[in-house]
Amino acid sequence: MSNPVLLERPATTAAIRTQPDAAAPLATAGADLPAVRSPRGFALYVGLDEIKAAEAGVSLPLLVDALRRTLAELAPGAETHATVALAPHGSGGRDLDVVRLALQEPGAIARTKAAAEEDTTEEESGVTVDISRKRVLIDGESAAFTYKEFELLQYLVLREGRTIERSELVSALWQAQDDETPGERTIDVHVRRLRAKLGRYEDIVRTVRGIGYRFDRHADVVIRYGHGTPSPDRF
Repeated sequence: MSNPVLLERPATTAAIRTQPDAAAPLATAGADLPAVRSPRGFALYVGLDEIKAAEAGVSLPLLVDALRRTLAELAPGAETHATVALAPHGSGGRDLDVVRLALQEPGAIARTKAAAEEDTTEEESGVTVDISRKRVLIDGESAAFTYKEFELLQYLVLREGRTIERSELVSALWQAQDDETPGERTIDVHVRRLRAKLGRYEDIVRTVRGIGYRFDRHADVVIRYGHGTPSPDRF
């Protein structure tokens, strides 16, 4: 790999402090596990697909090489292992969530297991945004969302708590070459149609006057994420 981009070495290195895990059971008589555990390393999950990396002027192998070189400078004795997480083409969900699940991160597995248990019965009330299946359920019934309406709602939901400007929605959801690329104000029409289909839950999509729209955590909304697929080692 030619001319790798190295990450700048930080001015100071913060020590990692650990505290006892209150949720972890204490060792009991006859137990094989030690009473005290110490860290032996860490995992850094990076949510970034190849397209986004290319737009940033890098590639996934280049980033891995840069991180390894920086780590070798900071801690020459450290051992490293890198792998890439694969997901079915076109699957939804945040990149980072997909990576954590694909690489079997315990927190992501627990959340997915809980969601799977809830999936045994459809919710009787509220809104379910099912990113993995590209559908929206309202009070247990499938809503007739168009592809673009679903993409609009998904974009807001996955950026929970952040106000999204109309210009960002246009650039993110419509390609420049599309014949029907809307103007910023036309986004209001799409949002109005989206809210009409949400019915009594229309307020889950908030208007921020003079800026755009946002989605905040809402008691009536359940989000189901996509599932990643573990990959073979790539680096």
